[in-house]
Amino acid sequence: MQDIFVGRQPIFDRNIKVYAYELLYRHAYVNYAEIHDQDAASCDVMANALLEIGLDAIVGPHKAFCNFARGFLLQRDDLSFVADRLVIEVLEHVEPEPKVLEAMDYFSAQGHLIALDDFVYRPELRPLVERADIVKLDVMELSMDQVAEQLTMLRKIKALKFVAEKVESNDIFQQCRELGFDYFQGYFFSKPKIVSGKKLPPARMAMIRLLSELQNPDVSISEVEKIIESDVYLSIKLLRQINSSYYNLINEVTSIRQAIVCIGLNHIRTWACVLMLGGVSDKPQELLGMALIRAKMCELLAPDSDHGRQQVFFTVGLFSLLDSILDAPMSHILDSLPLSDEINDALLDHGGEAGATLHDVQCYEQANLVDLEGSSHSSDELANAYWQAVAWVEKIKASLND
Repeated sequence: MQDIFVGRQPIFDRNIKVYAYELLYRHAYVNYAEIHDQDAASCDVMANALLEIGLDAIVGPHKAFCNFARGFLLQRDDLSFVADRLVIEVLEHVEPEPKVLEAMDYFSAQGHLIALDDFVYRPELRPLVERADIVKLDVMELSMDQVAEQLTMLRKIKALKFVAEKVESNDIFQQCRELGFDYFQGYFFSKPKIVSGKKLPPARMAMIRLLSELQNPDVSISEVEKIIESDVYLSIKLLRQINSSYYNLINEVTSIRQAIVCIGLNHIRTWACVLMLGGVSDKPQELLGMALIRAKMCELLAPDSDHGRQQVFFTVGLFSLLDSILDAPMSHILDSLPLSDEINDALLDHGGEAGATLHDVQCYEQANLVDLEGSSHSSDELANAYWQAVAWVEKIKASLND
C-alpha cells in the first residue's frame, strides 16, 4: 500500500496555546517540499487529510489551515462538512480576479474562515482583504517597521486577525506581540512534524465500501449499483463473475442493475467475497481465505436464524482481518466505513454477542481450547461450522477459475 505524508506545523495564540495547525505538502519523511504543481499539491494535502488519514487524527479538535492555489480554489469543492474546522488559506500569488473573488465568497458562505498567506498589501489587493478573516505576514521577509506599516494599512480596511509567520526567535516573538499579532507560527515554537498513513487503493476501498454497505439490511439496489458503477474494476469483475458457471445463468447478464436484480443482494455479497479473495494480488490467498472462513463460521454460529443478525455476524468475521489485508490500523479503517457501533465494538474489543463469537472462532483456529472454556459454543458446533465454512470457501475458489 502506498505511503502518504502530510506536514503539520502548529499556530499558537498569544498565550502559547495551540490555535490551529497548518497542513503542508510533503512527499516523504523530510521537512521540505518538492512542489512542481501547486494545485496538485493542494489537492494531495486535502485528499490525505480528509479522506486518508483523517482530520481528527492530524489536528484533533483544532482548526486546519490548508493552502489553496488558484486552480484548486476555483474548483469550489463542497467542503461544508468541515467548514468549522478548515481554514481556506489563499496563496500569495493569487490575484483578485472575478472568479477568485467568487470562489472566496463561496467558501465564506459555506462557513470557512479565509486566510491570506504571506501577504504584502498593495491597493489592488484590497478585494482579497475585504473577503478575508485572517492575514498572515512573513516577519522574516519584512522589517519590523514594514510589518507595523502593513498592520496599520490592513486595520483601516476591516477588523482582521493576524498571524506572524516565520517567528525564529523570542525577540521577534515579543516584538510581534507588542504589535498586536493574534497568532504566531515559526521554528521558534516548532518545526513542521510529518504525519504519515497508508492510502487504500481505489478499487480495494470501493470493494470494502461495498461489503460494508451490504451488511445494512435496508440497503437499496440503487445504492449498491452506484458503488459498483463508480469503479470500473468492480463493474468488470461483477459482470465476469455473474456470467461464470458458479451462478449457472441461462442468459448473459450485461448491466450492473440487471446483475443485482437477477441474483439478488444476498448473492451480490457472495460475489463481493469472491472479489475479496481473488482481487487483492499482493496478499497471500490463505489470508483472504481465512477471512471468508471466519465470516461463514460467525454467520453459522449466530444465535438465531434472523437473516439480519446473521449478516452482522458474517460482516464481523469477514472484516476481522482487514488490518492485515489493508496494512492499516483497524481503528483507522473503521473510521472510513459506515458500520454500526455493534460491528465496530465487536472488531475492536470483541464486544457483544458478535464479538464473543469472533473470539471463539479465533480460539478454534488457534486450537486454543483453554480460552474456549465457558464459551456458549460447543466444540462440536465450532467444528461443524468450520468444515461447512471450508466447503463454502472452496466452492468460491473454484469459481475464480471459470
